[in-house]
Amino acid sequence: MDTIFYNGIIRTMDKAIPEAEAVAVKDGIIIHVGKNEDVLKLKTEKTELVDLKGNLMLPGFTDSHMHLLSYGYSLEKVDLNNAKSMDELIQLGKDFLKAHEGLTWLQGRGWNTDDWDDTKFPDRYDLDKITTEIPMFYTRACGHVIAVNSKALEVIGVNRETKQIPGGTIAFDDAGEPLGIFTEAARDLVYDALPKLTVGDIKRMLVAGAENALAYGITSVHSDDFEAIAAGEYQKVLDAYHELEKENALPIRVYEQCLLATKPLLDKFLSEGHSTNEGTPMFRIGTLKILCDGSLGGKTAFLNQPYENDKSTCGVASLTQDELNELIATAQKAGLMASIHVIGDGAMKMSLNAIERAQQLYPRADMRHSLIHCQITDEELLRRCRDINVICHVQPAFIDSDMYIVRDYVGEKRENTSYAWKTMIDMGIPVAGGSDSPVIDFNVMNGIYCAVTRKDLKGNPEGGWLPHQKMSVEEAVYAYTMGGAYASYDEGKKGSIRNGKYADLVVLDRDIFSISEEEIKKAEVLSTVINGKTVFRKS
Repeated sequence: MDTIFYNGIIRTMDKAIPEAEAVAVKDGIIIHVGKNEDVLKLKTEKTELVDLKGNLMLPGFTDSHMHLLSYGYSLEKVDLNNAKSMDELIQLGKDFLKAHEGLTWLQGRGWNTDDWDDTKFPDRYDLDKITTEIPMFYTRACGHVIAVNSKALEVIGVNRETKQIPGGTIAFDDAGEPLGIFTEAARDLVYDALPKLTVGDIKRMLVAGAENALAYGITSVHSDDFEAIAAGEYQKVLDAYHELEKENALPIRVYEQCLLATKPLLDKFLSEGHSTNEGTPMFRIGTLKILCDGSLGGKTAFLNQPYENDKSTCGVASLTQDELNELIATAQKAGLMASIHVIGDGAMKMSLNAIERAQQLYPRADMRHSLIHCQITDEELLRRCRDINVICHVQPAFIDSDMYIVRDYVGEKRENTSYAWKTMIDMGIPVAGGSDSPVIDFNVMNGIYCAVTRKDLKGNPEGGWLPHQKMSVEEAVYAYTMGGAYASYDEGKKGSIRNGKYADLVVLDRDIFSISEEEIKKAEVLSTVINGKTVFRKS
């Protein structure tokens, strides 16, 4: 026996043995779960005994949708998450530029004007106050809108003669001059001009991001990393992961959500022999990632009906129905799962149409396609999800900010059927929890707290927002454990504390099942275990 964890409150997420006191591990695999006295009988002279001291042990958490590379990349950019005004946004850029000499591009991420007094997006004229000497861009928190300065416009060659990009927008002022604001597919004009990341850069960023995730009890991630690099350069990401594996330097399990935006790119990827679940226990090819729309705050989420606060638009569909049909049908035929970004109900409808069509054309058993976000929805769309076994990846901590804009953007009727995680669960839809980091922090306790209370992280509003959608603590924990495991075909390998599964575990400083709901967000990770080895311990 390698290790025995004992004297704990162990919530297994396994209905056969829901609670235990001790866990025995050998060669990275759980071999016995039960009472202290029974498990301790298995110890030998070489067994490491870990006293849990009455603390709560859970299966290691899975963040079912995030951007590990982008998060690691963001650690090297201007952090704009706490900026509360345009003046602060500008000053942060000036300070960063002063502290980092020799930059060829100034990059920042995290601005969100939803809670500013002035909700105007930053534009070229604002960013020119930071620098006109080097190109720069700031990415909105959602990742779907970017703002650039005049020098960046010059570098990428955008001027008043530039045509709009299908599936995106370039903003122009009343005089016909570009404002330096780009959404969705138009962002590629900027991204393609950036200095190219090397495999070494990618490795450094992935490790930095993964090590931070371990501190939150996250042992597995489903990560969209291709979006952080130029289209067609995905091999760099794959090489980085493979090198980290060979070096035994990959800190966390990764299931790659492969963003391949065009049919030629997908065809190339498939021709190279890639398929769902290709890889090792630490890194695997997961799904085809597709962006069907944008973000609610950026008004690029694609709705069935116009925005309540802007009747001129329904948002942006990143693909036509025919394009989406072709991508998903191609993936279905090859046995590659699809994970589709849908925030608006219009994008959700398009995606379900495409999945149903693909399943009819190329029937396959146990295809676990998924929709990511599923924010603006209704019962009919959710029934369709259930009927064709579509997984919903949700990000509960989104409501910390979103609850204050949803009604303004979509109206009360659509608001009442949105962010409907409890309805999903009650209908039998598989639900997996995540963060979409770096859009928001990947603190799992924040996610569980928001799911259970339907409050923001300050504890508002009293009684919660749309309280009929509150999840139980067990339902929320399940979403971040077994929910994520199911979405990657790993329900037999991880997600619960059960004999034969990976010894991926997390220990918390309090029992979130017995404390008040308000305390959940205060819970901290004491240790994180992968393959039976402690990879994080709170100092």
